[in-house]
Amino acid sequence: MRHREVDVEAEYLARMETGEDWREEIEALAAAEDVDAAWFNAMGAVRDAEVWFYDQREKEYRAVEFDEPLEVAACVGNVALLDGERFAHTHAVLSRESGQALAGHLNSGRVFAGEVYLRAFAEPLERSLHDRTDLDLWLND
Repeated sequence: MRHREVDVEAEYLARMETGEDWREEIEALAAAEDVDAAWFNAMGAVRDAEVWFYDQREKEYRAVEFDEPLEVAACVGNVALLDGERFAHTHAVLSRESGQALAGHLNSGRVFAGEVYLRAFAEPLERSLHDRTDLDLWLND
């Protein structure tokens, strides 16, 4: 396991704008506050969501689209630099009206309502390609 200590620089609360993209709103918060590394939690509701599942054998993401209103029952993720740009790595549990849960990497979704808590770290984190998984991960050599 690779690890390092992080210093918390600041904490932010934000309300996402209705109609905007969920992940882009988190990235915009990080950009507005000049944050290159953070951990976040969020909740709310979206529609037109695109959820990705990573196929570990094929080493590629598979997208599933949902054109319906969904509750964001839980959302967790982090912000790091990817190819020099801020990227919000966003995982979520979404709920249909029936209560059925959907989960995965929330690539996009139109915000109906959203609230986010972001804990910013003092030092930037950079994602780079991890050969064994073919994913862009933290703390690679």
